[in-house]
Amino acid sequence: QVQLVESGGGMVEPGGSLTLSCAATGTIQGVFVMAWYRGAPGVPRELIATISSGGTPKYEDFAKARFTISKDNVDKTSYLRITNLTPEDTAVYFCNIRKLIPVIDYWGQGTQVTVSS
Repeated sequence: QVQLVESGGGMVEPGGSLTLSCAATGTIQGVFVMAWYRGAPGVPRELIATISSGGTPKYEDFAKARFTISKDNVDKTSYLRITNLTPEDTAVYFCNIRKLIPVIDYWGQGTQVTVSS
């Protein structure tokens, strides 16, 4: 059984930075893509970035300047580095692994990021 556990969230002052981690346990066979999303109450979860099995990152337009996604293939851990945080970045951040063929989505429980002075 695959489980994802996020960590690294918390309260940060505007302009600060943090790195979120997502540790995956269990076996994922085949090709998969790792991703990070964020969401807030009443707001649909939005995609931030993905990273392929081969390590190719792809970012949504809003994330290109301040977000960096990376991963460690050995222990199936993904990371999301966020710099120059603003209050608008306040959200619950979720990691995702999408196994391809067939498509199966795995989600973490989310980690809260609050940006406030």
